[in-house]
Amino acid sequence: MEIYTPEVIDSFKELAATGNVEFLSETYAHSLSSLGDPEEFKHQVKKQEDKIKTLFGVKPKVFRNTELIYSDDISAMVSEMGYKGMLTEGAKHILGWKSPNYMYSSCVAPKLSLLLKNDRFSEDLSNRFSDYSWNEYPLTADKYMSWIAATPDSEQIINLFMNYEVLGSLHPASTGIFEFFKALPRFAADKGISFSTPSEVFTLIKPVDSISVPYPISWVDEERDCSSWLGNVLQQEAFRKINEIGERVRLSQTRRIRQDWYYLQSSDHFYYMSTKHMGQGGFSPYDNPYDAFNNYMNVLSDFIVRVNAEFPENIENEELNSLLSTIKNQGEEIESLQKELDKLKKKAAKK
Repeated sequence: MEIYTPEVIDSFKELAATGNVEFLSETYAHSLSSLGDPEEFKHQVKKQEDKIKTLFGVKPKVFRNTELIYSDDISAMVSEMGYKGMLTEGAKHILGWKSPNYMYSSCVAPKLSLLLKNDRFSEDLSNRFSDYSWNEYPLTADKYMSWIAATPDSEQIINLFMNYEVLGSLHPASTGIFEFFKALPRFAADKGISFSTPSEVFTLIKPVDSISVPYPISWVDEERDCSSWLGNVLQQEAFRKINEIGERVRLSQTRRIRQDWYYLQSSDHFYYMSTKHMGQGGFSPYDNPYDAFNNYMNVLSDFIVRVNAEFPENIENEELNSLLSTIKNQGEEIESLQKELDKLKKKAAKK
């Protein structure tokens, strides 16, 4: 967007200026790194934080992983990085009889609060809004808010999670999607319903319970798991190959290698290799998952050649680790000096 549609970034800056919007952090490359490379995951989250700070002047306090992917292990990493809350899917096989309309916490990181997606109300907008065959079509703001108002008073919060493309792409302007959203606040106010950002919710209410998620969940498909990206041998092999070179790529200072590395990690590449969605249309540019796999592996092979030209495969692990330690120590030293410089600048400014 910065390169091709900077006006979109400008519109986000306008949203930020209203004070009614909160920017959440994610993985910089919209990647699956949380499932295969913890160091890369932490690196990307930090890079995304820095990008949001640069563009919008805020440091995110709440985390939303790629495709709402979540597990106990991931929650521990996110909590360790200083986040106070995280968004994920209200998966039925995790919640059982519990409702997603409460705040929960991670069972392994109790300080990390969790907001869970309400499936029904989110998908009324993301999937069903312009479906002529839906028995509730057309959906009006009045009707929608009356449904939400009818939920038990004891339930604390309803989380609506959807992609930005719901507005104008999945549902074009001709469907009335923009008029619907414009009308929502008025009908919400009539029913005594208010809106809050995630951080506001975390200060208003407390978790009612912790939830345990030993195996990763997501917001995709009926299973709400990660099989859309890593469910077959093609996907698993591609994911294994890219994770093998993470340490070497992080040593590289070549801008083009770093940029291509981020491109290669996008979760969409692995989604295109899925055999679950064959013949169902979708947004893949390939005729079939096998073409997606072959193309990706060809590009990845070429990329690995470029990485090995900088850091040959025959470098022993000890030598690689020594290099990594040196770089880490230098980074910490630079950070320490930067803090010292900032302190001196403040002192000088006071004088």
